[in-house]
Amino acid sequence: MLVVLAALLLPYLLTPLYLVVPPVSTPMAWRYVTLQPVTRIWQPLEDMAPILPRTVIASEDGQFCNHHGIDWRSLRDIIQDAEDLEDLRGGSTISQQTAKNLFLWQGRSYVRKALEFPLAVWMDLVLGKRRIMEIYLNIAEWGPNGQFGAEAGARRAFRTSAADLNARQAALMAAMLPNPRRRDAQRPGPGVRRLSAIYQRRASVAGLDACLKRPPRLVKGGQKR
Repeated sequence: MLVVLAALLLPYLLTPLYLVVPPVSTPMAWRYVTLQPVTRIWQPLEDMAPILPRTVIASEDGQFCNHHGIDWRSLRDIIQDAEDLEDLRGGSTISQQTAKNLFLWQGRSYVRKALEFPLAVWMDLVLGKRRIMEIYLNIAEWGPNGQFGAEAGARRAFRTSAADLNARQAALMAAMLPNPRRRDAQRPGPGVRRLSAIYQRRASVAGLDACLKRPPRLVKGGQKR
């Protein structure tokens, strides 16, 4: 019983550490343990092209800046229309996906969903939007052979840094996220190109990534910069 309780509490204890420590996701850890290749180059959010997080918000979680870990309105609508657990996948926020990738397991499970909800709310409270996005973009799987994070994904797909992605490239990467082993930004099929065009248009919405902006710093004399 104590072991189970400790396992349930561990993610809540680890979350504050991830304010300063670059975390490793469970898929990454599994590949390390099974001696499979892993490529991940941690890239701070300020060193990524701003269009990338904006496009990921547009494609994955349009209300990211407005909810507190769970988009209850969207989830309610999806539950009403869902026929099985597979249909609930579309209700996952970026906070939920980050919680799942950091602490839980892949696949469809009501148990996992039940654990994911409070974790997402806790992470949203402790880490804040900007750090959650930074972690998500650095642990998301972006290639078929152990490429994790935007930097590794951008180098594989476009032979460039995540800092230099343009709007089209960012949209192609966003289109990969649900299934990076079947969807390829390097050689996109018609479906990926169609999705990326939609995401590129959505990313132009004003204020979509407002919660990622850092407040201006005060310099000598009380002026902002």
